Amino acid sequence: MAKTIFEEMGGAYVRQGDYLLPCLSLPAEKENKPIGVWGQRHLRYLKQHRKALYTNLLTSGKLNSYLADIDKQAEDMFSRLVKQLTEREGVTEQIKAENQMEWVGRMNNIRSKAMEIVTAELIYQR
Repeated sequence: MAKTIFEEMGGAYVRQGDYLLPCLSLPAEKENKPIGVWGQRHLRYLKQHRKALYTNLLTSGKLNSYLADIDKQAEDMFSRLVKQLTEREGVTEQIKAENQMEWVGRMNNIRSKAMEIVTAELIYQR
């Protein structure tokens, strides 16, 4: 029996009953980095809306490092936005000492704004 193109390129088959199935495996990633909440959100976006990009990253072995990078960028952007918004809106430690409930409410509002910005500009845009 003549070799197939797959076999000529170094591929192999395994017999499963009456069928020959190709032995396929994904390339190993260099390093398995932890992925946070932002990376998980972007992964869900890729799976649902950018299936070709997801498949390319997965089969090339770059998905984990890509998601870890997105996660780091989003976390940095979120921290920077929270800091800028607290300064712009005048939320200080003095407010925290005088009226904790007002401070918590204002900080929650700032964090929500920052989350919306990061989600819109980074998570759902790439």
